Amino acid sequence: MAAALSAVVAGVCTAGTAVAIPRAGSGGEPVMPEADVAYHGQVSLAAGRLGIWLVPENHGPAPLPNATVRLRLSVDLAERQRLAEGCARVEARVVVCETGALPVQGSGRHIGLVLLLKERPAEAVLRIDTWWNGGATDTELENNEHAVLALDTGDTYAF
Repeated sequence: MAAALSAVVAGVCTAGTAVAIPRAGSGGEPVMPEADVAYHGQVSLAAGRLGIWLVPENHGPAPLPNATVRLRLSVDLAERQRLAEGCARVEARVVVCETGALPVQGSGRHIGLVLLLKERPAEAVLRIDTWWNGGATDTELENNEHAVLALDTGDTYAF
């Protein structure tokens, strides 16, 4: 089990490769590509289950071969989880998922998770951000860093 988890985390962390683009007329010093990664989706909490539906997007100007979104919870996850392909649990309260290729003005793979929580809290906070961005520069972090409070009502909260 530990070897399988290590392989998934290694795959999530190294799935993409950054491409350095030489600056024109500057002696060939590499410049990292720039991409504007954004996450949009929904969160709901009911009976100790946190449902997450997330769509990663890239507003450009450069495409990304892959990125990794980090999902941090304010409460502990249950020991056993069934995670979507490309996702791995990396801490007691943290799951990471690869986005797949992010074309310019396009979206990556849709990520759907139902995370089982260790207890049945009245509320949970989900923090979403980019863990790894393929080596690109992203100067507009406001659209890829979110904190969403979900109450144990089954209601859906959008971000």
